[in-house]
Amino acid sequence: MKASVFLAAALACCVPARLCADSFADLGREAPAFSAVTPGAALAFPRDFGAHPGFRTEWWYLTANLRDASGQSYGVQWTLFRFKLAPGPEQQAWADRTVFMGHAAVTTASEHLFAETFARGGIGQAGVTAQPFRAFIDDWSMASRNEAADAGISRLTVAGSGQDFRYTLNLATDMPPIPQGDKGYSRKSEDGQASYYFSQPFYTVEGELVLRGASTKVSGRAWMDREWSSQPLSSDQKGWDWFSLHLSSGEKLMLFRLRSASGRDFIAGNWIDAEGGTRQLAAEDVSVEPLAWTKLASTTLPTRWRVGVKSRGLDIETTPLNPASWMATRFAYWEGPIRFTGSHSGEGYLEMTGY
Repeated sequence: MKASVFLAAALACCVPARLCADSFADLGREAPAFSAVTPGAALAFPRDFGAHPGFRTEWWYLTANLRDASGQSYGVQWTLFRFKLAPGPEQQAWADRTVFMGHAAVTTASEHLFAETFARGGIGQAGVTAQPFRAFIDDWSMASRNEAADAGISRLTVAGSGQDFRYTLNLATDMPPIPQGDKGYSRKSEDGQASYYFSQPFYTVEGELVLRGASTKVSGRAWMDREWSSQPLSSDQKGWDWFSLHLSSGEKLMLFRLRSASGRDFIAGNWIDAEGGTRQLAAEDVSVEPLAWTKLASTTLPTRWRVGVKSRGLDIETTPLNPASWMATRFAYWEGPIRFTGSHSGEGYLEMTGY
């Protein structure tokens, strides 16, 4: 990316040492001087498409399941993270205490290509505006198309790149965003930790991938998540397993398991019908069971799963497009496209952290 080695080193020094050591555990650190997530606070658009500087962390997260004309499958990820290093109002230039981190990836059956970049807030190298919506870092961007500047996030162009890959995707939907949890209040533990969380899982996609200089047209569907909090995890939670699933029926399923060192895993989910109606899933209604593990360079983690939702008659097995979809970034995790078969069929994405 465009940041110089000097700037990258300066940014590394600005990231808290505890966050560098274990970024996922750090999400359980208390943050009393930052804004708190409370139940009953209504989501508001376009405001909540943009940044929330009173909160410690948030992200704009896009995953896409794509195919080319021959039927070959691809996965694409575009993510912008915002970290506030200290509470207080946003400031100008280098006095600003905000750090942005961007991740981009393209996955095929044989390759997982990814890139990472950092930027300081306040100097114009990264940022987010709500209307017209634009999130960017260096020359990566996710933004409302010119003809849809007042349409929120319903018409977007997304661009990202790294060594040996780049992509430009056009996204479209006529569905409103989907609140997660209780009208956007998403509980993450029995101790009361939570985030504000909504999704747009109904995008159709047309675009272009360039891999090692070869261009290909692709189409498919995408899912965007928006989440912000100051302490989304409890102190004993060490990571999560998160599924976003596109069912062949047109329905969608989001579910996650937050793993606890004490063994008190926290499970939640949302069944989304083809018209956008939602039904929150109780923990006892959901089952997630690892079936096969993959050993990677730095860890071993489950890459094939059995997932069940009793109330919906769902009993599926998921298979990764590429078991080696390891994001060997500063805060490493597994993120990749999956397919599933069983009582229902379809495709989606799996993210695993803290392994």
